[in-house]
Amino acid sequence: MDNNIIQIDRLVKSYKLYEKPLDRLKESILLIKNKYHTDFKALNGVSLEVKRGDAIGILGKNGSGKSTLLKIITGVLSPTSGSVEIRGKVSAILELGAGFNPEYSGRENILLNGLMMGFSREEIDKKIESIIEFADIGDFIEQPVKIYSSGMFARLAFAVAINVEPDILIVDEALAVGDTRFQTKCIDKMKELKNAGTTILFVSHATEQIKRFCNKAVWLKDGKVEAEGESSEIVDIYEDYMKYGYEVQIKNSDNTESQLNSLPEDFIMPVNTNIVSSIIKVEINQKRFKTFDELVVEVQYEVYENIPDLLIGVAIYTPDREYIFGPNTHLENVNIPNSIGRHKMKYIINELPLLSGSYCIDVGLFNNQGIVCLDYKESITDFIVTNKYISEGLIYMKHRWEVSE
Repeated sequence: MDNNIIQIDRLVKSYKLYEKPLDRLKESILLIKNKYHTDFKALNGVSLEVKRGDAIGILGKNGSGKSTLLKIITGVLSPTSGSVEIRGKVSAILELGAGFNPEYSGRENILLNGLMMGFSREEIDKKIESIIEFADIGDFIEQPVKIYSSGMFARLAFAVAINVEPDILIVDEALAVGDTRFQTKCIDKMKELKNAGTTILFVSHATEQIKRFCNKAVWLKDGKVEAEGESSEIVDIYEDYMKYGYEVQIKNSDNTESQLNSLPEDFIMPVNTNIVSSIIKVEINQKRFKTFDELVVEVQYEVYENIPDLLIGVAIYTPDREYIFGPNTHLENVNIPNSIGRHKMKYIINELPLLSGSYCIDVGLFNNQGIVCLDYKESITDFIVTNKYISEGLIYMKHRWEVSE
Protein backbone atom coordinates (compact mmCIF):
# COMPACT_ATOMS: atom_id res chain seq x y z
CA MET A 1 0.00 0.00 0.00
CA ASP A 2 2.84 2.44 0.85
CA ASN A 3 4.19 2.23 -2.72
CA ASN A 4 0.76 2.72 -4.30
CA ILE A 5 0.35 6.00 -6.15
CA ILE A 6 -3.26 5.18 -7.15
CA GLN A 7 -5.60 3.18 -4.94
CA ILE A 8 -9.05 2.38 -6.37
CA ASP A 9 -11.54 0.50 -4.23
CA ARG A 10 -14.91 -0.89 -5.45
CA LEU A 11 -15.46 1.99 -7.84
CA VAL A 12 -18.95 2.36 -9.34
CA LYS A 13 -20.16 4.92 -11.85
CA SER A 14 -23.85 4.76 -12.75
CA TYR A 15 -25.85 6.72 -15.27
CA LYS A 16 -29.61 7.07 -15.56
CA LEU A 17 -30.87 6.20 -19.02
CA TYR A 18 -34.26 7.53 -20.12
CA GLU A 19 -36.25 6.22 -23.03
CA LYS A 20 -37.43 9.75 -23.92
CA PRO A 21 -36.66 13.28 -22.60
CA LEU A 22 -40.13 13.66 -21.05
CA ASP A 23 -39.40 10.77 -18.68
CA ARG A 24 -36.54 12.73 -17.11
CA LEU A 25 -38.88 15.68 -16.49
CA LYS A 26 -41.63 13.49 -15.03
CA GLU A 27 -39.24 11.79 -12.65
CA SER A 28 -37.93 15.12 -11.38
CA ILE A 29 -41.20 17.05 -10.86
CA LEU A 30 -43.99 14.55 -10.17
CA LEU A 31 -45.01 14.09 -6.56
CA ILE A 32 -45.47 10.37 -7.09
CA LYS A 33 -41.92 9.18 -7.36
CA ASN A 34 -42.18 6.59 -10.09
CA LYS A 35 -39.00 5.34 -11.70
CA TYR A 36 -38.77 6.25 -15.37
CA HIS A 37 -35.14 5.33 -15.97
CA THR A 38 -32.90 2.31 -16.12
CA ASP A 39 -29.53 2.29 -14.42
CA PHE A 40 -26.41 1.73 -16.51
CA LYS A 41 -23.17 1.02 -14.68
CA ALA A 42 -20.24 2.22 -16.76
CA LEU A 43 -18.01 0.97 -13.93
CA ASN A 44 -19.20 -1.80 -11.65
CA GLY A 45 -16.97 -2.47 -8.66
CA VAL A 46 -13.52 -1.77 -10.10
CA SER A 47 -10.60 -2.17 -7.68
CA LEU A 48 -7.00 -1.48 -8.70
CA GLU A 49 -3.66 -0.79 -7.10
CA VAL A 50 -1.12 1.13 -9.18
CA LYS A 51 2.49 1.22 -7.99
CA ARG A 52 4.83 4.15 -8.46
CA GLY A 53 6.71 3.85 -11.72
CA ASP A 54 4.29 1.36 -13.29
CA ALA A 55 3.34 1.74 -16.96
CA ILE A 56 -0.14 0.22 -17.19
CA GLY A 57 -1.98 -0.41 -20.44
CA ILE A 58 -5.77 -0.38 -20.21
CA LEU A 59 -7.55 -2.66 -22.68
CA GLY A 60 -11.19 -3.09 -23.55
CA LYS A 61 -13.77 -2.66 -26.26
CA ASN A 62 -15.55 0.65 -26.76
CA GLY A 63 -18.01 1.08 -23.90
CA SER A 64 -16.05 -1.11 -21.49
CA GLY A 65 -15.41 1.78 -19.06
CA LYS A 66 -11.85 2.79 -19.94
CA SER A 67 -12.44 6.51 -20.47
CA THR A 68 -14.85 6.70 -17.52
CA LEU A 69 -12.18 5.24 -15.25
CA LEU A 70 -9.56 7.72 -16.44
CA LYS A 71 -11.92 10.68 -16.08
CA ILE A 72 -12.63 9.70 -12.48
CA ILE A 73 -8.91 9.39 -11.75
CA THR A 74 -8.31 12.87 -13.17
CA GLY A 75 -11.29 14.36 -11.31
CA VAL A 76 -13.35 15.17 -14.41
CA LEU A 77 -16.08 12.81 -13.16
CA SER A 78 -17.20 11.89 -9.67
CA PRO A 79 -17.88 8.24 -8.78
CA THR A 80 -21.31 7.03 -7.76
CA SER A 81 -19.71 4.97 -5.02
CA GLY A 82 -16.32 3.62 -4.07
CA SER A 83 -13.12 5.55 -3.55
CA VAL A 84 -10.09 6.77 -5.50
CA GLU A 85 -6.91 7.89 -3.74
CA ILE A 86 -4.30 9.74 -5.81
CA ARG A 87 -0.83 10.47 -4.42
CA GLY A 88 0.74 12.84 -6.91
CA LYS A 89 0.27 15.40 -9.63
CA VAL A 90 -1.76 14.14 -12.61
CA SER A 91 -1.33 15.24 -16.21
CA ALA A 92 -3.81 13.84 -18.70
CA ILE A 93 -4.66 13.78 -22.38
CA LEU A 94 -8.23 12.52 -22.40
CA GLU A 95 -9.79 14.23 -25.42
CA LEU A 96 -8.20 16.35 -28.09
CA GLY A 97 -8.54 19.99 -27.17
CA ALA A 98 -10.02 19.31 -23.73
CA GLY A 99 -9.21 22.31 -21.54
CA PHE A 100 -8.24 24.47 -24.51
CA ASN A 101 -9.98 27.77 -25.22
CA PRO A 102 -10.60 27.74 -28.99
CA GLU A 103 -10.25 31.52 -29.21
CA TYR A 104 -6.83 31.57 -27.54
CA SER A 105 -3.59 30.95 -29.39
CA GLY A 106 -1.49 27.87 -28.77
CA ARG A 107 0.91 29.88 -26.60
CA GLU A 108 -1.95 31.33 -24.53
CA ASN A 109 -3.44 27.87 -24.06
CA ILE A 110 -0.11 26.57 -22.76
CA LEU A 111 -0.17 29.28 -20.12
CA LEU A 112 -3.83 28.58 -19.32
CA ASN A 113 -3.30 24.84 -18.90
CA GLY A 114 -0.21 25.37 -16.78
CA LEU A 115 -2.06 27.67 -14.41
CA MET A 116 -4.95 25.19 -14.21
CA MET A 117 -2.46 22.49 -13.21
CA GLY A 118 -1.20 24.63 -10.31
CA PHE A 119 1.99 26.09 -11.77
CA SER A 120 2.90 29.71 -11.25
CA ARG A 121 3.38 32.03 -14.20
CA GLU A 122 7.13 32.00 -13.59
CA GLU A 123 7.24 28.18 -13.65
CA ILE A 124 5.29 28.05 -16.90
CA ASP A 125 7.53 30.70 -18.47
CA LYS A 126 10.52 28.42 -17.80
CA LYS A 127 8.84 25.48 -19.54
CA ILE A 128 7.03 27.17 -22.39
CA GLU A 129 9.84 27.15 -24.95
CA SER A 130 10.49 23.42 -24.47
CA ILE A 131 6.75 22.78 -24.84
CA ILE A 132 6.58 24.82 -28.05
CA GLU A 133 9.66 23.05 -29.41
CA PHE A 134 8.16 19.65 -28.66
CA ALA A 135 4.81 20.53 -30.27
CA ASP A 136 6.67 21.58 -33.45
CA ILE A 137 3.72 23.30 -35.10
CA GLY A 138 5.68 26.30 -36.31
CA ASP A 139 4.01 29.70 -36.53
CA PHE A 140 0.62 28.17 -35.73
CA ILE A 141 1.57 28.42 -32.05
CA GLU A 142 0.54 32.09 -32.29
CA GLN A 143 -2.79 31.31 -34.01
CA PRO A 144 -6.17 30.51 -32.38
CA VAL A 145 -6.44 26.76 -31.75
CA LYS A 146 -9.89 26.72 -33.35
CA ILE A 147 -8.14 26.59 -36.73
CA TYR A 148 -5.88 23.66 -35.73
CA SER A 149 -6.15 20.25 -37.37
CA SER A 150 -6.65 17.20 -35.14
CA GLY A 151 -2.96 16.38 -35.55
CA MET A 152 -1.92 19.84 -34.39
CA PHE A 153 -4.29 19.56 -31.42
CA ALA A 154 -2.64 16.27 -30.49
CA ARG A 155 0.84 17.73 -30.76
CA LEU A 156 0.04 20.70 -28.54
CA ALA A 157 -1.95 18.67 -25.98
CA PHE A 158 0.76 16.05 -25.70
CA ALA A 159 3.52 18.64 -25.50
CA VAL A 160 1.79 20.37 -22.57
CA ALA A 161 0.93 17.17 -20.72
CA ILE A 162 4.31 15.52 -21.04
CA ASN A 163 6.57 18.49 -20.30
CA VAL A 164 5.14 19.51 -16.92
CA GLU A 165 6.91 16.72 -15.01
CA PRO A 166 3.81 14.91 -13.74
CA ASP A 167 3.83 12.13 -11.16
CA ILE A 168 1.08 10.41 -13.15
CA LEU A 169 0.65 10.72 -16.92
CA ILE A 170 -2.63 9.56 -18.45
CA VAL A 171 -2.85 9.10 -22.21
CA ASP A 172 -6.19 8.09 -23.75
CA GLU A 173 -5.81 7.23 -27.46
CA ALA A 174 -3.95 10.48 -28.16
CA LEU A 175 -1.26 8.67 -30.13
CA ALA A 176 -3.84 7.47 -32.64
CA VAL A 177 -3.68 10.96 -34.16
CA GLY A 178 -0.55 12.29 -35.79
CA ASP A 179 2.13 11.01 -38.11
CA THR A 180 4.56 8.21 -37.40
CA ARG A 181 7.40 10.59 -36.59
CA PHE A 182 5.31 12.34 -33.96
CA GLN A 183 4.17 9.03 -32.44
CA THR A 184 7.79 7.92 -32.18
CA LYS A 185 8.72 11.20 -30.53
CA CYS A 186 5.88 10.79 -28.00
CA ILE A 187 6.80 7.22 -27.14
CA ASP A 188 10.45 8.21 -26.69
CA LYS A 189 9.41 10.98 -24.29
CA MET A 190 7.10 8.61 -22.42
CA LYS A 191 9.97 6.15 -22.06
CA GLU A 192 12.10 8.95 -20.66
CA LEU A 193 9.40 9.77 -18.08
CA LYS A 194 8.90 6.10 -17.30
CA ASN A 195 12.61 5.63 -16.63
CA ALA A 196 12.51 8.70 -14.37
CA GLY A 197 9.76 7.08 -12.25
CA THR A 198 6.60 8.65 -13.68
CA THR A 199 3.54 6.41 -13.45
CA ILE A 200 1.78 6.06 -16.81
CA LEU A 201 -1.76 4.92 -17.61
CA PHE A 202 -2.01 4.27 -21.32
CA VAL A 203 -5.16 3.49 -23.31
CA SER A 204 -4.64 2.29 -26.86
CA HIS A 205 -6.36 -0.04 -29.30
CA ALA A 206 -2.89 -0.70 -30.73
CA THR A 207 -2.20 -3.64 -28.45
CA GLU A 208 1.39 -4.01 -29.66
CA GLN A 209 2.12 -0.57 -28.20
CA ILE A 210 0.83 -1.76 -24.83
CA LYS A 211 2.73 -5.04 -25.04
CA ARG A 212 6.02 -3.33 -25.82
CA PHE A 213 5.75 -0.20 -23.69
CA CYS A 214 3.82 -1.21 -20.56
CA ASN A 215 4.96 -3.60 -17.85
CA LYS A 216 1.39 -4.32 -16.71
CA ALA A 217 -2.07 -4.32 -18.29
CA VAL A 218 -5.69 -4.25 -17.15
CA TRP A 219 -8.55 -5.62 -19.25
CA LEU A 220 -11.91 -3.93 -18.59
CA LYS A 221 -15.03 -5.75 -19.74
CA ASP A 222 -18.55 -4.44 -19.13
CA GLY A 223 -17.29 -2.09 -16.43
CA LYS A 224 -15.41 -4.76 -14.50
CA VAL A 225 -11.80 -5.88 -14.30
CA GLU A 226 -11.73 -9.06 -16.36
CA ALA A 227 -7.99 -9.64 -15.95
CA GLU A 228 -4.83 -7.87 -14.86
CA GLY A 229 -1.18 -8.82 -14.83
CA GLU A 230 1.97 -8.78 -16.96
CA SER A 231 1.22 -6.78 -20.11
CA SER A 232 2.18 -9.35 -22.76
CA GLU A 233 0.10 -12.07 -21.14
CA ILE A 234 -2.99 -9.90 -20.72
CA VAL A 235 -2.70 -8.58 -24.29
CA ASP A 236 -2.49 -12.16 -25.60
CA ILE A 237 -5.56 -13.19 -23.64
CA TYR A 238 -7.50 -10.09 -24.70
CA GLU A 239 -6.62 -10.58 -28.37
CA ASP A 240 -7.77 -14.20 -28.22
CA TYR A 241 -11.07 -13.06 -26.76
CA MET A 242 -11.50 -10.43 -29.46
CA LYS A 243 -10.56 -12.89 -32.20
CA TYR A 244 -12.52 -15.94 -31.11
CA GLY A 245 -15.29 -14.35 -29.08
CA TYR A 246 -15.38 -16.70 -26.13
CA GLU A 247 -14.34 -16.50 -22.50
CA VAL A 248 -10.88 -17.69 -21.57
CA GLN A 249 -10.45 -18.93 -18.02
CA ILE A 250 -7.49 -16.83 -16.91
CA LYS A 251 -8.42 -15.23 -13.61
CA ASN A 252 -6.91 -18.10 -11.67
CA SER A 253 -3.39 -18.45 -12.97
CA ASP A 254 -2.80 -21.72 -11.14
CA ASN A 255 -1.88 -24.54 -13.48
CA THR A 256 -4.50 -27.23 -13.05
CA GLU A 257 -5.29 -30.51 -14.71
CA SER A 258 -8.03 -30.74 -17.29
CA GLN A 259 -10.36 -33.72 -17.15
CA LEU A 260 -12.93 -33.70 -19.92
CA ASN A 261 -15.37 -36.24 -21.28
CA SER A 262 -14.38 -38.57 -18.46
CA LEU A 263 -16.45 -41.65 -17.78
CA PRO A 264 -16.70 -43.61 -14.50
CA GLU A 265 -13.70 -45.78 -13.71
CA ASP A 266 -15.88 -48.91 -13.74
CA PHE A 267 -17.30 -48.12 -17.19
CA ILE A 268 -17.67 -51.23 -19.40
CA MET A 269 -18.90 -51.02 -22.98
CA PRO A 270 -22.15 -52.96 -23.55
CA VAL A 271 -21.66 -56.39 -25.10
CA ASN A 272 -23.86 -55.82 -28.15
CA THR A 273 -22.00 -53.03 -29.89
CA ASN A 274 -19.93 -52.38 -32.97
CA ILE A 275 -17.53 -50.17 -30.99
CA VAL A 276 -14.21 -51.94 -30.57
CA SER A 277 -12.27 -49.22 -28.76
CA SER A 278 -13.06 -45.86 -27.17
CA ILE A 279 -11.36 -42.90 -25.55
CA ILE A 280 -12.32 -42.70 -21.87
CA LYS A 281 -10.44 -39.69 -20.53
CA VAL A 282 -7.95 -37.07 -21.67
CA GLU A 283 -5.86 -35.02 -19.26
CA ILE A 284 -3.24 -32.34 -19.80
CA ASN A 285 -0.62 -31.39 -17.22
CA GLN A 286 -1.71 -27.73 -17.09
CA LYS A 287 -4.00 -25.21 -18.76
CA ARG A 288 -1.60 -22.28 -19.06
CA PHE A 289 1.85 -22.56 -20.60
CA LYS A 290 4.79 -20.46 -21.62
CA THR A 291 6.77 -21.16 -24.77
CA PHE A 292 9.22 -24.04 -24.16
CA ASP A 293 7.21 -25.48 -21.21
CA GLU A 294 6.61 -29.23 -21.23
CA LEU A 295 3.20 -30.34 -22.51
CA VAL A 296 1.90 -33.73 -21.39
CA VAL A 297 -1.33 -35.20 -22.75
CA GLU A 298 -2.44 -38.43 -21.07
CA VAL A 299 -4.97 -40.52 -22.99
CA GLN A 300 -6.93 -43.25 -21.25
CA TYR A 301 -8.68 -45.65 -23.62
CA GLU A 302 -10.61 -48.91 -23.50
CA VAL A 303 -10.18 -51.86 -25.88
CA TYR A 304 -13.11 -54.34 -26.22
CA GLU A 305 -11.53 -56.79 -28.65
CA ASN A 306 -7.98 -57.41 -29.85
CA ILE A 307 -6.86 -54.82 -32.41
CA PRO A 308 -3.44 -55.74 -33.81
CA ASP A 309 -2.72 -52.38 -35.50
CA LEU A 310 -4.25 -49.93 -33.01
CA LEU A 311 -2.79 -46.41 -33.06
CA ILE A 312 -3.34 -43.10 -31.28
CA GLY A 313 -3.10 -39.66 -32.81
CA VAL A 314 -2.94 -36.34 -30.97
CA ALA A 315 -3.39 -33.10 -32.93
CA ILE A 316 -3.08 -29.45 -31.95
CA TYR A 317 -5.32 -26.83 -33.57
CA THR A 318 -6.11 -23.16 -33.16
CA PRO A 319 -9.71 -22.44 -32.10
CA ASP A 320 -10.65 -21.66 -35.72
CA ARG A 321 -9.30 -25.08 -36.73
CA GLU A 322 -5.95 -24.16 -38.22
CA TYR A 323 -3.98 -27.41 -38.10
CA ILE A 324 -0.69 -26.99 -36.19
CA PHE A 325 0.72 -30.47 -35.64
CA GLY A 326 -0.64 -34.01 -35.59
CA PRO A 327 1.65 -37.04 -35.17
CA ASN A 328 0.45 -40.56 -34.45
CA THR A 329 2.02 -43.68 -33.03
CA HIS A 330 2.01 -45.55 -36.36
CA LEU A 331 4.01 -42.86 -38.19
CA GLU A 332 6.57 -42.88 -35.40
CA ASN A 333 6.76 -46.69 -35.02
CA VAL A 334 5.47 -46.73 -31.44
CA ASN A 335 3.64 -49.85 -30.32
CA ILE A 336 0.78 -49.16 -27.93
CA PRO A 337 -1.14 -51.55 -25.66
CA ASN A 338 -3.93 -53.13 -27.71
CA SER A 339 -5.19 -56.00 -25.59
CA ILE A 340 -8.69 -56.08 -24.13
CA GLY A 341 -8.93 -53.77 -21.15
CA ARG A 342 -8.10 -50.22 -20.10
CA HIS A 343 -4.79 -48.57 -20.99
CA LYS A 344 -3.02 -45.22 -20.72
CA MET A 345 -0.59 -43.48 -23.05
CA LYS A 346 1.25 -40.20 -22.62
CA TYR A 347 2.01 -37.80 -25.46
CA ILE A 348 4.85 -35.47 -24.43
CA ILE A 349 6.29 -32.37 -26.04
CA ASN A 350 9.41 -31.57 -24.03
CA GLU A 351 9.65 -27.95 -25.19
CA LEU A 352 6.40 -26.55 -26.54
CA PRO A 353 7.41 -24.26 -29.45
CA LEU A 354 4.04 -22.49 -29.72
CA LEU A 355 3.94 -18.74 -29.24
CA SER A 356 1.18 -16.84 -27.46
CA GLY A 357 -2.39 -17.84 -28.25
CA SER A 358 -5.21 -20.28 -27.56
CA TYR A 359 -5.03 -23.88 -28.74
CA CYS A 360 -7.13 -27.02 -28.59
CA ILE A 361 -6.32 -30.72 -28.74
CA ASP A 362 -7.96 -33.52 -30.74
CA VAL A 363 -7.39 -37.17 -29.82
CA GLY A 364 -8.23 -40.16 -32.02
CA LEU A 365 -8.01 -43.96 -32.02
CA PHE A 366 -7.47 -45.61 -35.43
CA ASN A 367 -6.40 -48.83 -37.06
CA ASN A 368 -5.32 -49.83 -40.59
CA GLN A 369 -2.51 -47.25 -40.54
CA GLY A 370 -4.95 -44.50 -39.63
CA ILE A 371 -7.47 -45.21 -42.39
CA VAL A 372 -10.22 -46.45 -40.07
CA CYS A 373 -11.32 -44.19 -37.22
CA LEU A 374 -12.44 -46.07 -34.10
CA ASP A 375 -13.09 -43.06 -31.88
CA TYR A 376 -12.35 -39.36 -32.23
CA LYS A 377 -12.68 -36.50 -29.75
CA GLU A 378 -12.50 -33.05 -31.35
CA SER A 379 -11.32 -30.17 -29.15
CA ILE A 380 -11.53 -32.42 -26.12
CA THR A 381 -9.36 -30.00 -24.15
CA ASP A 382 -7.69 -26.66 -24.67
CA PHE A 383 -4.88 -24.54 -23.29
CA ILE A 384 -3.33 -21.11 -23.68
CA VAL A 385 0.23 -19.93 -24.14
CA THR A 386 1.20 -16.54 -22.71
CA ASN A 387 4.64 -14.95 -22.70
CA LYS A 388 6.56 -11.81 -22.23
CA TYR A 389 7.22 -10.32 -25.65
CA ILE A 390 9.81 -12.67 -27.20
CA SER A 391 8.79 -12.97 -30.85
CA GLU A 392 5.87 -12.87 -33.25
CA GLY A 393 4.02 -15.51 -35.23
CA LEU A 394 2.63 -18.92 -34.33
CA ILE A 395 5.67 -21.02 -33.43
CA TYR A 396 9.22 -20.32 -32.29
CA MET A 397 11.83 -21.74 -34.68
CA LYS A 398 15.36 -22.20 -33.47
CA HIS A 399 17.60 -19.87 -35.43
CA ARG A 400 20.69 -17.70 -35.36
CA TRP A 401 21.84 -14.33 -36.68
CA GLU A 402 25.12 -13.73 -38.49
CA VAL A 403 26.74 -10.55 -39.74
CA SER A 404 27.64 -11.26 -43.37
CA GLU A 405 29.62 -8.09 -44.06
